[in-house]
Amino acid sequence: MALIREKDGRRLHVKSRLMGESLVSKTLLDELETAPQERLFPDINILKIGGQSICDRGAKALPAVIAEIAANKEKCRMLLTTGGGTRSRHIYSIGLELGMPVGIIARFGSTISEQNALLVSTLLGPWGGVKIGHDDLVKLPNYYAQGCIPVTHGMPPYDLFAIPPAKGRIPIHRTDVGTMLLADLTGAKSCIFIKDEKGLYTDDPKKNAKAKFIAEISAQELLERDQDDLIIERPCLEILMHSEVIEKVHIISGLVKGNITKTLRGKQVGAIIYK
Repeated sequence: MALIREKDGRRLHVKSRLMGESLVSKTLLDELETAPQERLFPDINILKIGGQSICDRGAKALPAVIAEIAANKEKCRMLLTTGGGTRSRHIYSIGLELGMPVGIIARFGSTISEQNALLVSTLLGPWGGVKIGHDDLVKLPNYYAQGCIPVTHGMPPYDLFAIPPAKGRIPIHRTDVGTMLLADLTGAKSCIFIKDEKGLYTDDPKKNAKAKFIAEISAQELLERDQDDLIIERPCLEILMHSEVIEKVHIISGLVKGNITKTLRGKQVGAIIYK
């Protein structure tokens, strides 16, 4: 990029396509040419361990998930995220009753998700589990070189700056969204959501026995269906549609032994939402 000097000779500027442009101009954005997004860590697998679905089940679910993740350590590089679960819902409820703004409620969710990250990393300790913060993501190569399995909380770092939703004050960008953003940032090989259901359904199968299983569907079609309930946070679908590096996400049950291993090895289990 060339340097140009103002007519009065006092200032130098870096000449670029965006110089003096409005970054909200639709015309500019339509015409702007950019290089393809770089995949920073194309060999890692992002796995989200559900808070309510896995962590909250304690000894009935979490140790088996930990064991299966540890068993894949030598063949797969993994980065784990954690949800908040029931405790986050409890603190959300208290915050709403007390009139707290969205940003404070989002911060509540971050602290609970971080507790579960500490729990998971501690259980993974014998196999190199280590809890990291969002600022430590640039150190991932160092962690893998030392044989670690990094674990971070899934809540995106909006916290006090959380975007107010159209209805209510429950943050719409929670741990599923944070996991998707992490997959987009890293250009990960795969993005896997470990839940307590087989995958995606037309409704919550815990509440509706007639809910039908959906093995594969596009993000656009799923958005257009406008279902009352989803197993994944709705903004994740828009992130998937707009991402340059994420082609699909997997939703699997961590309660079925072998599902994690099969998904890491490229076999289809559970449900797939594709771009």
